[in-house]
Order: sequence, then structure tokens, then C-alpha cells
Amino acid sequence: MYYVVETNKGFDQAAADLEAAIVRNGFGVLHVHDLGATLRGKGVAFERECKVFEVCNPRQAARVLAVDMRLNMALPCRVSVYTEAGGTRIGMIEPVAMLAMLSTDPALAQVAQEVQAVVMRSIDEAV
Repeated sequence: MYYVVETNKGFDQAAADLEAAIVRNGFGVLHVHDLGATLRGKGVAFERECKVFEVCNPRQAARVLAVDMRLNMALPCRVSVYTEAGGTRIGMIEPVAMLAMLSTDPALAQVAQEVQAVVMRSIDEAV
């Protein structure tokens, strides 16, 4: 259900490399949430780093929405770079597993497989 890899890179370098890999593989980065900074800014003692990248391929998103508009709630894909146990990790919830919980439509399963392959490749390239 989760695809998580550890990298020897520092947090900032891993985040920059992930963003470049996402773009290189035909997806766009819609927004980056710096959860660590947000929590600290709200007065929460949070020592880790965590950035969540909202990524999307417009053609793939349109295919999903054409079949079931309710799935807008599962879009865009989210990929995280975070620190844990002294290391840096990059991960996501696998689109195939997530979509299987939301739909049994075979056309959507195909889109999820395509998206998952590209995003996994992007994560692997960033490591």
C-alpha cells in the first residue's frame, strides 16, 4: 500500500531532486506543503522535516474524472519527502491500492497502474 524508499541525500536535496524527477517524467507539481514548517509556525514542537508534493498529469486526471467525478477527492497524487529515524525518505500511497478501495472500474485500474509506474520511477530517480 505504501511505496517508501530511503535516500542518503539530505532532506533539501531529496526534495529538490524529487521535484525535478516529477517534472522530467511528465507530471506537474501543483503545490508543495511544508508540513514541518507549518506545524512549527503554529507553535507545535515538531522536530522532523516533511514536504508533501501534490503532483498531477492533467491527461491522466481527466481520464479518471471522466469515469467518476467523485474521484476528484483522491486527486492529485501526493508524494512526501520526510525525515525519520535519522534518515530521509521519499514515499507515496500506491495509486493502484488506493483506487482499488474506491472503484472496481477496470479503466480506472489501468490509469492507476500507469500513474503508479511513473511516480515510482520519479521517486527512484530522486533517490
